[in-house]
Amino acid sequence: MSDQPTIEAVLPGDQAAWDALVTRFTGALWSAVRAYDLNPADAADAVQGTWLRLLESLHTIRDPDRIGPWLFTTAKREASLLRRRHRGERLVADPADTEHTRSAPADAGHVHADPALAVLTADESRRLWQAVDRMPEPCRSLFRLMATAPDAGVRQLAGRLGMPSGSYGPTRGRCLNRLRTMLTTREATP
Repeated sequence: MSDQPTIEAVLPGDQAAWDALVTRFTGALWSAVRAYDLNPADAADAVQGTWLRLLESLHTIRDPDRIGPWLFTTAKREASLLRRRHRGERLVADPADTEHTRSAPADAGHVHADPALAVLTADESRRLWQAVDRMPEPCRSLFRLMATAPDAGVRQLAGRLGMPSGSYGPTRGRCLNRLRTMLTTREATP
């Protein structure tokens, strides 16, 4: 089955063609990233990062019929990057709590996360993404894009969101303020 017609339809923005591409390859991408023994959130980030890389590279694809292997290789690279990034990191409730991180006991070079702390961190993450899901556009897309492409530059992020580079910073600031207000208001209510 040739992917050329699908890619040709995706280039000008055909949403149905994009959806068909995602449906066709998402299972294979999940299989590729699961081999890296990532936690579910990191595996999802690797898959989403792969789709983002495709969006960024779509206009440069020379052989659309090789899109499957390209996606598979990209997913493995994304998963490998996330695994290397998280190797040896300790889960902390507050990233500013670096003193706690430095004094964490290590066993043969491996740092172990406190299970209670892991549960609290997971709950905080869940509440954060629930708040993001309730936000209007472009904030919701902006946060999701920031999470899936943490190393992307302002130009890339702004371009993906369809806004001028100069608008990205102020928009991000307004969205962060809105999210902060939502989270603090929610914490203040019993």
